Amino acid sequence: MQKLPFKFGAEVYTWYMNNNGETYKDQLGHMIEIISQAGFTGIQPIFSWMGKLSDPVLLEEKLKEQGIELAAVALALDWNGKEETEEERKVADNAIDLLQRFPGSVLCTVQIPTGRHDIVQRRKSLTDIVNTVSRRAKEKGVESSFHPNSPHTSITRTEDDYKVILEGLDLSATGWCPDVGHIINGGMDPLAKMKEYQSIINHVHYKDWDGNPEFALMGKGKVDLIGITQWLKEIGYKGWIICEDEGKEALEDPDFVTLHDGKWIQETLVPGLKG
Repeated sequence: MQKLPFKFGAEVYTWYMNNNGETYKDQLGHMIEIISQAGFTGIQPIFSWMGKLSDPVLLEEKLKEQGIELAAVALALDWNGKEETEEERKVADNAIDLLQRFPGSVLCTVQIPTGRHDIVQRRKSLTDIVNTVSRRAKEKGVESSFHPNSPHTSITRTEDDYKVILEGLDLSATGWCPDVGHIINGGMDPLAKMKEYQSIINHVHYKDWDGNPEFALMGKGKVDLIGITQWLKEIGYKGWIICEDEGKEALEDPDFVTLHDGKWIQETLVPGLKG
């Protein structure tokens, strides 16, 4: 495999999709094993869904056993007020404390979608909260990246949402994590949007999309993953590309989906790159 400036990892949401996390609860160790078997070198767990491996000692032990790095942790919270709730702040600070134990890992901030009501105020409040959390993370040496999503109840879905929120981020404290599947699902061209905000990209998520109604198994949809990866290579992007496959197959067999993605990257994506 050719030498690339970035590394490939996988997200655990592929397992979370079935029964809202209940089916594969407290099986992060198994996910680490499958992700390693698939040929990935990093993992992004969901902070609230780490089970016994939320213990950093146990987590580090398992990661080392499988030769996997903690690429990032997804911090997914409601963040529906004008500022963090006491509980939200506590959870965020616990996530930051964990990441301090794994230098170089990214705090990937995500708002859980709950509706597009009061959108002007709520987008401003979200940006303020993300900036506040990211500044606290920076004070402890943890890098942050904000991840928009695209369900119809999300306030980070459309081109207008992106403009308001991305241009409101405190870039001294956080970058942007483009998720190519969510971008196209929100009606935008992923590569064009990434080029527009190239300077703030510090973490990347891949998923494929076919619009039937949304996401597809990697390599089976309409996202130009090879073209996007070629561009990331050409600009010398040095962060993580995290595969967060939400194809319908993940509902039945997330192990298969993760193994498929690793094989597709090694046998199709990387060989398809020029230079």
